[in-house]
Amino acid sequence: MANRPTPYGAFNFSVTIGGDNFGGFSDVSGLSTELTMAEYREGTDPENHVRKVPGVFKTGDVTLKRGIVSSKLIWQWVEDCRKRGVLGKKDSVVIKLLDEQRNAVQSWTLRSVAPMKFTGPTLAAKGGGDVAMEELVLSAETVEMGDFQS
Repeated sequence: MANRPTPYGAFNFSVTIGGDNFGGFSDVSGLSTELTMAEYREGTDPENHVRKVPGVFKTGDVTLKRGIVSSKLIWQWVEDCRKRGVLGKKDSVVIKLLDEQRNAVQSWTLRSVAPMKFTGPTLAAKGGGDVAMEELVLSAETVEMGDFQS
């Protein structure tokens, strides 16, 4: 891959859930992982200070937003988890950052994902130019970063 001096735009991306394209999303936020450190001091240490040892890691909740379309796939996933529980309903979510030619240049895969919260649109009779938006908050057990592709 050629060395690119300019960063990629944040507006060109795709999201697939369980291998299915759930439609376009306008926003993806909360993509994060955090490593915790435990403080430990051995009783025979000559200095009175703590050592930092790695603890567990956490993956942040990811929020997806999009304009409402004629697909009910998201709602069906939420409803399925509400009625039957998340066991066996956890899926993988792949978020791909795309370049100007819509080639994937970076990807993040969320593993063992379940919907946590669905928020429907705010409806108001004023204006008329606003898009009806829905929001889905996902709980993921881990996030993996894919390699850059050419």
